[in-house]
Amino acid sequence: MSRLRPVFAWAALGVLIAAGAAQSAAALKQANPVRSSDTRTAEQMFADAPDGVDPIVTGPVSAAFKQRQKAANCDAAVWPNVPATCYPD
Repeated sequence: MSRLRPVFAWAALGVLIAAGAAQSAAALKQANPVRSSDTRTAEQMFADAPDGVDPIVTGPVSAAFKQRQKAANCDAAVWPNVPATCYPD
């Protein structure tokens, strides 16, 4: 029986490490949920603005944001059919 103690100890350590890794993976998955802003309409995002919200940003934005706006054709968008990607995060 004394020969098996190290084997059991290593097996228990392996189980603990595997459980910790699984818990970390689950926590990371919950911390980075799929962005739902792309599925929400502008009308849902700005429900308190019945007349609409202008998607033109007047402050500094990144080049990536400008590319997303151009790809989503935000210049031609008309309320309430404005893609959520036209608004900054």
